[in-house]
Amino acid sequence: MPTIDFSKDEKAILVRKIQLYFSEELKQQIGQFDAEFLLDFFSQELGAYYYNRGLYDAQAALAAKLEDVQDAIYQLEQHTDFKR
Repeated sequence: MPTIDFSKDEKAILVRKIQLYFSEELKQQIGQFDAEFLLDFFSQELGAYYYNRGLYDAQAALAAKLEDVQDAIYQLEQHTDFKR
């Protein structure tokens, strides 16, 4: 899996969310450097799990849409004497 890279703006938002979580939930202050380090750790160690889950969800959504297309095509068939 390729490395998960966020834009500068995306990373800033994520770092701020980590800092807010630490502040509000754990009642601890965490600096920007530590929050970035934690984000990098989660991206490297856990990112593949979230990435794969996204792929599985995308496959399921695509399979459902393909089934809808197959049903629509079947409904377009004209009656003939041929049997499938």
